[in-house]
Formats: sequence, C-alpha cells, structure tokens
Amino acid sequence: MGQKPKERPLRADARDNRNRLLAAAREVFVEQGPGAPLEEISKRAGTGIATLYRRFPDRQALTKAVALDALERTTEEAKRARDEEPTAFAALVRYMHRVLDIRIGAVFPVLLEEIPFEDEEIAAVRSDGVLIMQDLVKSAQRDGDLRPDVTHGDIGMLLVRLSRPLPGPLSRELADELAHRHLDLITDGLRASAARPGELRGPALTFADLDSMGERQPG
Repeated sequence: MGQKPKERPLRADARDNRNRLLAAAREVFVEQGPGAPLEEISKRAGTGIATLYRRFPDRQALTKAVALDALERTTEEAKRARDEEPTAFAALVRYMHRVLDIRIGAVFPVLLEEIPFEDEEIAAVRSDGVLIMQDLVKSAQRDGDLRPDVTHGDIGMLLVRLSRPLPGPLSRELADELAHRHLDLITDGLRASAARPGELRGPALTFADLDSMGERQPG
C-alpha cells in the first residue's frame, strides 16, 4: 500500500478563516450546545456559511476539529510550560491558566457525547497530553511543592468547574477575569506547604476514572 499523500498546507487567509471558525464554534457550542446553528458560527467568525462548509463538510467534522484543536493547543501549552518553567509546580500553574484561556474545560463537557474519542488522531493527542500532565503532577509532588493527595483527575475536574459559564448578567470578560482570580486562590490550596484543616474529602479520581465516566454517558 502506498503512503497517504500529505495534505497541502493552507494559505494564510484560509488558515485564518479556519482558526476563526474554530474559535467561534467553541464559543457558540458553549453558549448554545452541540446542536447550535452552523450559520451562527459562520456569522460569529465573520465568514459565509459556504466558507464553513469548505473547511468542515458537516457538523461531525466541525465537532471533531474543535475537539482536536483544543486538545492540540492544551498539549502544546503543557509541553511549553514543562520546558520553560523552573519547576513542575510552576509549569502546572501556568498550564492551568492557559487552559482557562483556551476554554477546553468549557467546551468538552458540552460536546462530550459528540466527540469521537475512539478516533486515532484524538486518542493520540489526548494520550500525549495526559502523560505530560501525569508526569508534571508526579514531579511536583516529588519536589515537595504539590500536596501528595492531589491527582491528575483533580486538576482536570477543577479546570472544568472554573471554566463553566457563570449565571447572571456577567460579561464574558469579567467571567474570565474571575476564573483566573479564583484559580490563583485555589493554587494556594494545591501547595504542599499550605496549612490544611484535614484530609481531602471525596474520591481521588484517576484518568481511568474520568474515562469510565465518559463511557457511561447516555447516548
């Protein structure tokens, strides 16, 4: 069998359109759910619906692209933080703030039943990111900076909670600022040196636990 031909790189304008469509899709899906009108996404991106369909032939292709883009960006942020920060704990903190900006914690719960986790591309990127994060957690604990009872699953669920849109008439900008402020507060609770009233309550979730939760979703 011959090798699969490499895809030609997109022109700058086409790449810009694609990025704007993905950003708009993330926002619209979070606001309106996975069945949001594709016309609203193209309008939010400042493109025509024909441009959306040229890049993504159907809703399934768009959903996969949104998930893959978010995973690739967060994995890249984890690698960059790991390589550039002086400690694993500092890398974790930087990564968590960047995840709030990317909004993967907001869009993934909304699209959970629509994302093809068995897809080879998604599974590979997801696995890569998980391994990096698990290593950062273990390294920060070995360094004595991260409390020993925190798991990778705790970090992931914490980011999902902070990423959820707040009720009421808050602007998107204010909600984002509050999420980063509250993450700063929570970061002190993650430190091994923080004064603690007692042991953490509730289960210490692993990545396998989170995976099994996704499998139990109705659908």
